[in-house]
Amino acid sequence: MHQPIAAASSVTPAVTAIGESIAAFRRFNRLYTHVLGLLDEELLKSGYSLAEARVLFELATRGESGATEIAGELNLDAGYLSRILRKFEQAGLLHRSPSSADARHAILRLTRKGKAAFAELDRRSATQARAMLEQFSPRKRQTLLASMQTIEASFAQKDGSKPPFVLRPHRPGDMGWVVSRQASLYAEEYGWDGSYEALAAHITADFLAGFDARCERCWIAERSGEPLGAIFLMRHPERPDTAKLRLLHVESSARGLGLGKALVGECVAFARSAGYKRITLWTQSILHAAHHIYQQAGFKLVAEEPHHSFGKDLIGQTWELEL
Repeated sequence: MHQPIAAASSVTPAVTAIGESIAAFRRFNRLYTHVLGLLDEELLKSGYSLAEARVLFELATRGESGATEIAGELNLDAGYLSRILRKFEQAGLLHRSPSSADARHAILRLTRKGKAAFAELDRRSATQARAMLEQFSPRKRQTLLASMQTIEASFAQKDGSKPPFVLRPHRPGDMGWVVSRQASLYAEEYGWDGSYEALAAHITADFLAGFDARCERCWIAERSGEPLGAIFLMRHPERPDTAKLRLLHVESSARGLGLGKALVGECVAFARSAGYKRITLWTQSILHAAHHIYQQAGFKLVAEEPHHSFGKDLIGQTWELEL
């Protein structure tokens, strides 16, 4: 006697679809972890596990931080993080000092040895990324990066702590956008005149004319293909061991996402991997939001001088970060 075939229809299309989605999701995860070598005992043969490398990254790009902030950012168990920090301290990578605000908490800073360890790990990670991306044509590479951006933005909608943007290198056409947006924003928000646009155009022209990918970078922040901000790291013309951070800006629609912090952090990490000893920047005393970002990254105000520029009486400031 034949069995009734009606039972086969008890699996609804919706159940089948989610089952197939789960399988596809897990298949992608297996491929991703394999391609990046995330299951290896050591990340990039560096001597550090993936978790240790992420903690090292946070310590390097934050400048100064507390264990609580790092645990929250990485969603790490406090005891596990404590063991990692203790390992770093015993290896001479990490220095603790009491917090002036709360003696129960410590301020964490990488030592010179710790900064060197991060620079080497960052170099290996950049080399791995370059090798992977260079396998693809420019068109396929752009498709891949757009897909990554879609994944990032999708998860960002469920996790407000993760900024829904990506940082990418500059490409043809970006310099015009940077100059236009910088000039417009500073005119609208601070009343600066066209002489600032001339300065921004001069900086971007110099960047393109003498660009050296080994020690210079421009990052453009994007969300769903829309540019949200930018930053430049350039060689100092008179101090070979010093880099200049230039033209940081974040669109008003993207403020509050942590974008400025991410751009500056990317600059600092690259400067260390490129072998610079310090980063310097010139800004104005009225740009308070930028000051906060620089302070978080460890920059110190080293000089101030009044001047008349861009149609306004301003106080110029020089900030520096020792790497």
